[in-house]
Amino acid sequence: QAQLVESGGGLVQAGGSLRLSCAASGRTSSYYAMGWFRQAPGKEREFVAAIDWGGGSTDYADSVKGRFTISRDNAKNTVYLQMNSLKPEDSAVYYCALRRFNTVAAATSLYDYWGQGTQVTVSS
Repeated sequence: QAQLVESGGGLVQAGGSLRLSCAASGRTSSYYAMGWFRQAPGKEREFVAAIDWGGGSTDYADSVKGRFTISRDNAKNTVYLQMNSLKPEDSAVYYCALRRFNTVAAATSLYDYWGQGTQVTVSS
């Protein structure tokens, strides 16, 4: 079993920035992809970004391209999501997820472990 713990959420004004972190521990596979998802009230969980083990392959939802950047530090078993130019519509609970295969993916069903989520609220 792997455990994921997110941090870094909070309240920010529109146009501001936040950096989310997700620390993985426990029995992860040797090489794994990581993803960020978000879920707003009354909506389905949606893909935000994903990154492979080496960081050479990333994928982003169209709604965040050019504003969000996913990265990882494998020595720390941590993945980050730098969020810039935040908009009120970015408000949601953000979840990180681990996939036991080293390919990026956007479908929630392809991820094996999930964190508990961290709230991001962007005020207008």
